[in-house]
Amino acid sequence: MDITSSLAAVALIALIHASFQLSVSVLTLLGSHTIGARMSHKKVLSLISSYVFGATTMTLLIVSFASLIFLQAFGSEVPLMAWAIACAVVLGIGIAVWLFYYRKGAGTSLWISRGFARHLTTRSQKTTHPTEAFSLGLTSVIGELVFIVPTVVLSALILIGLPSGWQMIGLVVYTLFSLLGLLIVWALIGSGYSLSSIQKWREANKRFLQFSSGGALIVLGFFVYVTRVIAEAAGAM
Repeated sequence: MDITSSLAAVALIALIHASFQLSVSVLTLLGSHTIGARMSHKKVLSLISSYVFGATTMTLLIVSFASLIFLQAFGSEVPLMAWAIACAVVLGIGIAVWLFYYRKGAGTSLWISRGFARHLTTRSQKTTHPTEAFSLGLTSVIGELVFIVPTVVLSALILIGLPSGWQMIGLVVYTLFSLLGLLIVWALIGSGYSLSSIQKWREANKRFLQFSSGGALIVLGFFVYVTRVIAEAAGAM
């Protein structure tokens, strides 16, 4: 792929990442607790901004680390076997999203263990300082790692094929697009939008988000397998 196509592919892959909801769930919890504690709007905005900055930092670090690992392992030419394995992982996680991402019942309870969910809830309730909110943002991205592995892996494999200067631009593109949902909620909370309205929308559309996220991963896995593995293998014959 040329540079434009590669960056567009990274942006589309990152949008799948953006559809996952753990970071958004924790942000709404943080916003709810800070507003409920009658903190000033300036204080609330400071905390949620620090949280978003923490999530941004961790996302950038994860994609950078994955790219570095693949660059050291493969150089700029990724072998077909690596693409095939990556596609298998993408397909498997896509099916897992369909089956397990949301727990059964009302609300937007996610797949994570109840112990970890209680930990995040407690942390969000006790967060009163920007550094604590920043740490919470880091944790929320790590907690979602099992489901964002496919998007991180595919993006990293694409990025290492770009010229060095464009690799940094690709990292920024992935980070911004992957945090699009979080940034929208952050802007809504910062502008005084009702948290209850945001939560109602999330509850009403959770199955659509689940289906679209899992379906997009499955389609992505098949597409990459056909265009990267089958096409290149056929061309080598």
